[in-house]
Amino acid sequence: QVQLVESGGGLVQPGGSLRLSCAASGFPFNDYAIGYFRQAPGKERRGVSIISGLDASTYYADSVKGRFTISRDNAKNTVYLQMDSLEPEDTALYYCVAGRIPFGASWSFAMTYEYDYWGQGTQVTVSS
Repeated sequence: QVQLVESGGGLVQPGGSLRLSCAASGFPFNDYAIGYFRQAPGKERRGVSIISGLDASTYYADSVKGRFTISRDNAKNTVYLQMDSLEPEDTALYYCVAGRIPFGASWSFAMTYEYDYWGQGTQVTVSS
């Protein structure tokens, strides 16, 4: 049974940091791209960051580039999203996703792909 279990969300002040974790099971983790989408109230769900399984290529939305860092630990079947310099606009429900994407996938492909598996989501709120 496939499981993506997110943790690490919470309430943080602007300028603060959080680290999200996504623990995966039930599929060949090393072969899958893993990452995060987010959805704020009244807005569309959008890709935040993806890390590929084949060569650990990373992809970031323009709005988080330079502030967020994604990484994976294949020995622990876990992906991490380090979020620094958080802004109120980062407030959203963050979903862990997993799927197979081609080697050398373009940014647009990775960030808009219909991922196979989704977690339940973890809330991130940035507010003073």
